[in-house]
Amino acid sequence: MTVAPVTTTIIKKEVTTIKTTPVTLIEGDGIGPEILDATLDVLNAMDTSFVWHRFKAGMRAYEETGDALPGEMLDNIRQTRLALKAPLTTPVGSGFRSATVRLREEFVLFANVRPARTYIHSPRNYDNIDLVLIRENTEGLYVGVEHYIPIDGDPKAVAEASGIITRSGCRRIAEFAFDYAVRNHRKKITIVHKANILKALTGLFLETALEVGRKYEGRLEIEDRIVDNCAMQLVINPNQFDVILTTNMFGDILSDEIAGLIGGLGLAPGGNIGRDTAIFEAIHGTAQDIAGKGIANPTSLLLASAMMLDHIREPELATRLRNAIRAVLVEDHIRTIDLGGDASTSTYTAAIIRRLQSDCA
Repeated sequence: MTVAPVTTTIIKKEVTTIKTTPVTLIEGDGIGPEILDATLDVLNAMDTSFVWHRFKAGMRAYEETGDALPGEMLDNIRQTRLALKAPLTTPVGSGFRSATVRLREEFVLFANVRPARTYIHSPRNYDNIDLVLIRENTEGLYVGVEHYIPIDGDPKAVAEASGIITRSGCRRIAEFAFDYAVRNHRKKITIVHKANILKALTGLFLETALEVGRKYEGRLEIEDRIVDNCAMQLVINPNQFDVILTTNMFGDILSDEIAGLIGGLGLAPGGNIGRDTAIFEAIHGTAQDIAGKGIANPTSLLLASAMMLDHIREPELATRLRNAIRAVLVEDHIRTIDLGGDASTSTYTAAIIRRLQSDCA
């Protein structure tokens, strides 16, 4: 009997290099370190390829270094071009200027993106909200050009502030918003202004946004609303809106109103985006009254992380994270105290990790 020779086939395995993404972590004040730790636990459980560079900022950094935004941290952001930020304390009425506003100016983060989606049932039955507010982030009244005028011995008899809006700034944010809407398969943009009263300041914003919008006719429905009417319509029927484009101060106010419609700031993330740098953040306050108690809600920062994953072109990971959060809140009914539950930060975080792991099983 002739035995056939044994043939050995050598299969060469292709070596894949996992690309790592460096991220600057901004620890923040109050509950900031707690929700950042929880968020890192979740992201690390997803086998993401992030390399973390962690820094203190805000009041804690100011007390230690004399600067709410230490130079070492700013230098790191210049290198990574990507940051995840917990909330920072801003003194009211006096003290240092808002560190968050300084960050936006330092890196020219001209676009503030605030998505709002329904995750839990609302007492007003707004169960299908899915809208995005895009706010110009560097101009308007928030540029901080203000002073006092003394009269009759009173050094603060009159306070005066100037809002500054440029055509180039209006065009930049309008182009970003329209491109965002098309790229994310949105159908409609509402330009929000107060051009009936502030005819120059917000009239320029409206005029420029409509001019940019002409290039998108046929792809998007475009309308405009006066800000006070928009605020009322959001309460009456938020589902009539898709993407809202507005100025700095109006966007600050309306985005918090929108967060209230979906259950509060604890469920609302934010992204500050420029030409080459992006900082994603929890948009609620530092909640000093519950800091250290282990009951803080990390959802806002987790959803901001999902935005960051979308930004670095990892949409599948972003969707997995959002789905796990939704499942824990809606199906498992595990919620922190601010959402009407009794879960601790660690219990809630562990539940999300379990959902992510079962999703991969």
